[in-house]
Amino acid sequence: MNCRKVYVAVTLKVDKHGNICPLSIAWENGQIYEIDRLKLTCKAVSLKIGGGGTRYTVIICGKERYLFQEGNKWFVEAKENTG
Repeated sequence: MNCRKVYVAVTLKVDKHGNICPLSIAWENGQIYEIDRLKLTCKAVSLKIGGGGTRYTVIICGKERYLFQEGNKWFVEAKENTG
């Protein structure tokens, strides 16, 4: 399956200790997706599309997804439309 890197806007909650919790993402068409739950945070690279930094394993619409913080930018791995 082909994937592409999609940069997204992210709404965050940052606590007094500097811990980051993503709350929602804005997709490239403007659609807002709420993050139901944050499962895990770790340093990682995207094996599908390259790039990396801090990887947030999140639940969006009941599905597990990876959200990456790459410096000051955020991206997700999106399936390529091949239709």
